[in-house]
Amino acid sequence: MSYFEPVAREPGLNRLPLNPCRLLDLSYLVLADGERFQGTSGDREVLAVVLGGKGTFGVNDDKFEGVGARANVFSGKPYSVYIPCASDYAVTAHGSLEIALVSAPSDLRVAPYVISPEHVATGVWGAANFSRNYHQILTLASQPALPAACLIVGETYTPSGNWSTFPPHRHEQDDLPREAFHEEMYLFKVNPPEGFGLTRHYMDEADTAYIVRDNTILMIPEGYHTVVSAPGYTTYYLWALAGNQRVQATVDDPALAWVGRTVPMLKALGH
Repeated sequence: MSYFEPVAREPGLNRLPLNPCRLLDLSYLVLADGERFQGTSGDREVLAVVLGGKGTFGVNDDKFEGVGARANVFSGKPYSVYIPCASDYAVTAHGSLEIALVSAPSDLRVAPYVISPEHVATGVWGAANFSRNYHQILTLASQPALPAACLIVGETYTPSGNWSTFPPHRHEQDDLPREAFHEEMYLFKVNPPEGFGLTRHYMDEADTAYIVRDNTILMIPEGYHTVVSAPGYTTYYLWALAGNQRVQATVDDPALAWVGRTVPMLKALGH
């Protein structure tokens, strides 16, 4: 089974070539100026994260004009549109437009809404050479008033030479408050785009490292995972999770968990 694949950026809707996840899915939408895409959410909720460009969204009887601002994922916080289940929607591009359509099963019938940059929480996780910057787009912790059935979505920027999602963690079973089951996907981009990073995904029966290139994806139905950027390059990933509930709880790899316990000390020392 493949857990890592390139993601096509052809005109129109690009679906994943395969997907080992049962709940979570992602499609990549590319539109030129004036082009229009129509879809239906069916029995799924969809979060449309504008990766770059601007567009007008129609969801059932609601219309959201001029959604988007950043040229690409490395130039600011995102705009996103939440599309509930049982909805017909359309997107019209104003200039070049690229969108990640993240989806998961849902029977939650609510009004669609826009998540603008001022509602995206930001901060730094980790310390020293495993510090990274994050955007929380749709999480229960930072946006509790925004309704969603099970999607959790955000962005992480891993600086040159740094590690991310470190210590490696997993979220395979519901055993709250210790651990919560979530499938996850990392959609990667690299700046400059000819650069690379590495990601390690491992479990009892497999331990594999993949070369992260611009527009690749790691699909994580289970297992520990971590990411590192090559020196001179910034690695971005859009992260999306779906599970039985929206409370997040992860378990670090026991062999590396001690690294996480050094964060308060390192921050106190200015690292």
